[in-house]
Amino acid sequence: MAKQGYHHGNLRQALVEAALSLIEAQGPQGFTLSDAAKSAGVTPAAVYRHFAGRDDLIGECARQGFLIFDEVMERAYDGGRPTPLKAFEATGRAYLDFARAFPGHYKAMFESGLQASSVPGLADAARRSGSVLMRAAQALADQLPESRRPPAAMFAAHVQAMSHGVVELYTRGAPGTRSPFPPEELLETGIGIYLRGLGLLPADH
Repeated sequence: MAKQGYHHGNLRQALVEAALSLIEAQGPQGFTLSDAAKSAGVTPAAVYRHFAGRDDLIGECARQGFLIFDEVMERAYDGGRPTPLKAFEATGRAYLDFARAFPGHYKAMFESGLQASSVPGLADAARRSGSVLMRAAQALADQLPESRRPPAAMFAAHVQAMSHGVVELYTRGAPGTRSPFPPEELLETGIGIYLRGLGLLPADH
């Protein structure tokens, strides 16, 4: 059934919502502009009043996704409360929660292959969303002696790689990737091992 966003005067967002549904079902490369137009209930020509092409439409889906992701991560981090460690762990869980709750956005953000510089506002939104994890990593790194303190950017990149890996392998239900453990447990255990190796967790944590 075609979406009715256009009839409410917001064709641009109706096309974004249509594209998100298609991306969720078929992946970023699995649909055409004509498919998005049909889903939104408009002609293909109408799409070009708002988007230069399919990549531009997917880029807007990604841009909006990064803004939502930033809100989710900020809420989880909660200004570093109750402790830097607890807040840091909460951001890892929030990563998985976002991927589950916004699969179309997530795929547009991380699986479309778009260059961030190719879509206005996309690079800024991506940087903004990454700042929460950077602050969380910096707060923990600051608790280590300077001689064995990893750069916060490396710290954040390691944890993002773990989070992204768990999402890609164990939250999509892809054939051959079923895990005997819940994704949250896999991620928290992995982060725990990493933090213990840095000396930020006691051996029995």
